[in-house]
Amino acid sequence: MTDLALYLPGILAAYAILLVAASSPGPSVAMLIGIATEHGRRPALMATLGVAVGSTTINILTMLGVGLILSQAAWAMSALRVIGATYLLYLAWGAFQKALNPPALRPLNAERRSPLRHFMAGYLLQITNPKAIAFWIAIASIGAVEGAGAGVVTLFFAGAFAISFGCHGAWAVALSAAPVRTAYAVGRRWIEATLGVFFCFAAFKLAMSET
Repeated sequence: MTDLALYLPGILAAYAILLVAASSPGPSVAMLIGIATEHGRRPALMATLGVAVGSTTINILTMLGVGLILSQAAWAMSALRVIGATYLLYLAWGAFQKALNPPALRPLNAERRSPLRHFMAGYLLQITNPKAIAFWIAIASIGAVEGAGAGVVTLFFAGAFAISFGCHGAWAVALSAAPVRTAYAVGRRWIEATLGVFFCFAAFKLAMSET
């Protein structure tokens, strides 16, 4: 307890930064819009789990120093930007296809995709985002758990996972609500087209960024 109390201010500061970042709309929330409105709550929560596990993966690698090494290797970050931008363009292509030829909405219990596929969609979106790496490096610079024991570090990871899952999970639950699905059914061509444009914009910004 004494060890935890020593690191608590830094941990709370890191959690505050993560809470704001995880709550803010971005590519992951845009992805959840498509999954929640088309497939329902459970698939959206599986994608949310993927995002949270991806965030934890980056967190662990950053704490091990891999994130810092990547940030200093221009070629590695450039390659990661290309991979991330390509994945966003893939999501854009899917959104535009649905805008042009919207498939019939299925009942919520008629899932075609496996849970693993939804999980991987969220996981890949998160770990191919150099901004997420830069974000965790920024948190690491706070030194929230620098020099802490395994117990404190484990608690820090668990708390960060809970915040990421909780914030994105709230989006998943809200977006899969019946009124939202009804609104999506009415205007899904425009919604999917807007998502496609957003993914293209995000891919362009990521490809052109220097972070």
